[in-house]
Amino acid sequence: MYIIVGLGNPGTQYEHTRHNVGFEVIDRLAEKHDIRVTERKHRAFCGRGMIGGQKVMLVKPQTFMNLSGESVKSAADFYQTGPDRLIVVYDDVSLAPGQLRIRAKGSAGGHNGIKNIIAQLGTQEFLRVKVGVGKKPERMDLADYVLSHFSKGEWERMEEAFNEAADAVGVMIADGAETAMNRFNAKKNEQSV
Repeated sequence: MYIIVGLGNPGTQYEHTRHNVGFEVIDRLAEKHDIRVTERKHRAFCGRGMIGGQKVMLVKPQTFMNLSGESVKSAADFYQTGPDRLIVVYDDVSLAPGQLRIRAKGSAGGHNGIKNIIAQLGTQEFLRVKVGVGKKPERMDLADYVLSHFSKGEWERMEEAFNEAADAVGVMIADGAETAMNRFNAKKNEQSV
């Protein structure tokens, strides 16, 4: 079984903010693959289904971002899922809005949700789909920026990115992370040239 985790913060005040792009991608996956993410367990909303011929569990942690690892560890332990079958989708301030970057492992890069997942799992070697939310303005606090909403123009681009990220997860499961990296990382690099 693959566990696909979208990072975000619970509560209506955080809906559609930069920090909640992981939740948005999980919603697209749920819609596309007819999976209901309504079961409350592992301190998260969860839903089981099939993607790319594989059993999956979609997870939206309800622990708030900085404690996401508690939810991820609970699900991974319960389903005895190794880090090679864990995909985490989250926001990245070092990428342009809507740009995707798929990685097989790496550091937290300053992201507190990822930092907590690494601490809880004891490894950096899990699959990631980073969704760019743009660099913060110079005089703005990072926490305020990631909890801010997108402009109308940015939101249109982000909606495309959520669907592309959902497609990338499908490719990662069906054809492997390397194929997804080649297809989705290269696509974004070409657009930004």
